[in-house]
Amino acid sequence: MWPVNSSGAHRAAGLAIGYLLDRRFGDPRRLHPVAGMGISAGRLEKVLYRDSRLAGTAYTAVCLSTVIGAGIVGRRGGVVGVALATWVVLGGSSLADVGDRLADGLEAGDTDAARALIPSLCGRDPNSLDESGMARAALESVAENTSDSAVAPLVWGAVAGVPGLLAYRMINTLDAMVGYRNKRYENFGWASARLDDAANLLPARLTAALVVAIGPNRTHAVTAIRRDASAHPSPNAGVVEASFAGALGVSLGGVTVYPHRTEQRPVLGRGPAPTAADVRRAARLSRRVQVGALATVAVGQLVAAALIGRRTRTDHAAANI
Repeated sequence: MWPVNSSGAHRAAGLAIGYLLDRRFGDPRRLHPVAGMGISAGRLEKVLYRDSRLAGTAYTAVCLSTVIGAGIVGRRGGVVGVALATWVVLGGSSLADVGDRLADGLEAGDTDAARALIPSLCGRDPNSLDESGMARAALESVAENTSDSAVAPLVWGAVAGVPGLLAYRMINTLDAMVGYRNKRYENFGWASARLDDAANLLPARLTAALVVAIGPNRTHAVTAIRRDASAHPSPNAGVVEASFAGALGVSLGGVTVYPHRTEQRPVLGRGPAPTAADVRRAARLSRRVQVGALATVAVGQLVAAALIGRRTRTDHAAANI
């Protein structure tokens, strides 16, 4: 039997425990560390803001180096440190729960209750959305954030432990704060937006692959990804949203109204507009994808740890010859 490198095994165990904490308790209700990241980054923005890419790059670097430093300290906590960091950066359970609650409101005809949940899912103008628009917004958000809030943290936690978990969440937070193509952030938010694209490149494709593997319609999911994903303005959201649209047999995209702008998004998938029932199906698929992502990264960690352990043993044996 191959010896297993303990750090890799500990990281896999910590990710699994953190995931279970997220499933059981959801996001921490008070003093959420991610909210603290946003508050701190907002204060730093007031100091460093200039309408230039250089200033934005410096801002991103300072924010990121700060949490990486905290993550390096957090590595001393071993399994417990990885578990706690995983719990606080994951948002998959809350995402799926809000999707279910929005579906409940739509099915009950309580559009006010459903509309009140839209800001918890995305940045669109809730007042611009009818029932169909809310269902589409919710499904698109559940799809995209399955990658951003669940799969990506697990991937980066597997790659780099506590520093990877905290760094990814800061990158994602910065993109949500300053990664916009508007007059204020076109230059200042450039580095944060590009870094978020890079950080999500692999997780988005893992998410889509898992949707294809465990979703209800593999053929349609693959077709939608190949045909439609590249038309989306985001190199990562398009892949994930197309996979969900194909797997669930619905069409996403169209006119998308934000508080300060309106966009015409490309059509993803071929089917009817999503309904409340489809939002519920998306939430269910999201939970399954999250389990699949955890299994993938945990097995990967254990295999890598075993290979490292075997190589270490071989090197020791060679040194003693």
